[in-house]
Amino acid sequence: MSDPKETPVNEQVENEDLRNPADEAPREAAEAATAEESGQQADIIAEKDAEIADLKDKLLRAMAEVENMRRRAEREKQDAHNYAVTKFARDVLSVADNLRRAIDSVPEAARESGDVKNILTGVELTESELLNTMEKHQIRKIDPKGEKFDPNMHQAMFEIEDPSVEPGTVLQVVQAGYSIADRLLRPAMVGVAKGGQKRSETRIDEKV
Repeated sequence: MSDPKETPVNEQVENEDLRNPADEAPREAAEAATAEESGQQADIIAEKDAEIADLKDKLLRAMAEVENMRRRAEREKQDAHNYAVTKFARDVLSVADNLRRAIDSVPEAARESGDVKNILTGVELTESELLNTMEKHQIRKIDPKGEKFDPNMHQAMFEIEDPSVEPGTVLQVVQAGYSIADRLLRPAMVGVAKGGQKRSETRIDEKV
């Protein structure tokens, strides 16, 4: 006679098969919820990382702008200091020009005569003192004779044909130029070598 407490093997397996889907459903749901939550957290982290990167970029840009403003303010302050005397300097140039014209107007033959020599020496000393004073305020004379023509500093008034020098060489300074600090105050007015071949001399024999 069989024991009523014993359960056939087939029936036990069937019971386990019946129980498994019900047991697995909550676990699968929990895993799905966990995965969804993890995905949401990853999205939030990515969003926050993007916000942090954006804020960092904006901060760096703001810092760079502040630095640029600081440098610009320093440069403007320095410019204001350097060029505060620009208008006055332009007015003084005419004095320097007149002194130079007075010196150049004295003929060589008269330079050694007593009174003329004394006056000329006084004018030359006055010019030298004026130029030294201008130098103290970064106002410098531009006298480019023999130098290469520079359109940024010189103004060509005419060309001189001279094959013995390189074309573009300053051969004559009509009026000296001046600069203040690194800014041009007045260009030097110059005559520039044109270059080219020497002109052949033509002689005309006159028969008497």
